[in-house]
Amino acid sequence: MDIFQSIIMGMVEGFTEFLPVSSTGHMIVTADFLGIKQDSVTKAYEIIIQFAAILAVVLAYKDKFTFKKIELWKKIFVAFLPIGIIAFIFSKQIKALFSVDVVATMFIIGGVVFLIAEKYYKPKEHFINDVEKVSYKQAFLIGCAQLAGLVPGTSRSGSTILGAMFVGLTRKASAEFSFLLAFPVMTAATGYSIVKNFNEFNVDNLVVLGVGFVIAFITAYLSIKLFLKFLQRYTFVSFGVYRIIFGVVLLAYY
Repeated sequence: MDIFQSIIMGMVEGFTEFLPVSSTGHMIVTADFLGIKQDSVTKAYEIIIQFAAILAVVLAYKDKFTFKKIELWKKIFVAFLPIGIIAFIFSKQIKALFSVDVVATMFIIGGVVFLIAEKYYKPKEHFINDVEKVSYKQAFLIGCAQLAGLVPGTSRSGSTILGAMFVGLTRKASAEFSFLLAFPVMTAATGYSIVKNFNEFNVDNLVVLGVGFVIAFITAYLSIKLFLKFLQRYTFVSFGVYRIIFGVVLLAYY
């Protein structure tokens, strides 16, 4: 992997990680287009850019990462439990699902689900617009919805947002809860990857890894901010349409 590839991949990861479009699917297509091979450098790179995305969440919501918000983090931990347990127990089975066909198909299915959801989703006055007001029951149900994100191409953020919307959160609160829930999920996944691939990090790769880290961090932070502004005026319909088109193109190309 060279510097140019590192920049492009970092941008793709940062921009798609927190949007309901599946960063995994976009990374597959981008890596294939750029001719990037799956080697030790690529493994280390994927870990480092995920870590950058985690830090972007911390910066964007630094006011939430204090001991004063311990009650909020208890709820987020409850939401994390389902995917933490299932992913640990069935990690091999989940990896076996990984293929371009599955990713593309889930892109399309996810897009259709978003279009159907937006047709029936009617925000009401009592809907929660502050993530700190989410109940433990709502948090757990959102965590259960997040399990769908284990299927490649579904999108962790997409399934989390839909789950939050249908337990009584506004679009904005649903997106924000998804961002915060990404912290324990991605931290656990990244930590496991670091331990498993610790030997892949070496001095020869520092420049490529460093560039990817910086680009992914900046792009992820901007993506979070822009996404929230987008939701102030628009719905998820455009994401549903995009997912369907992307999935069809992916199936046709591969």
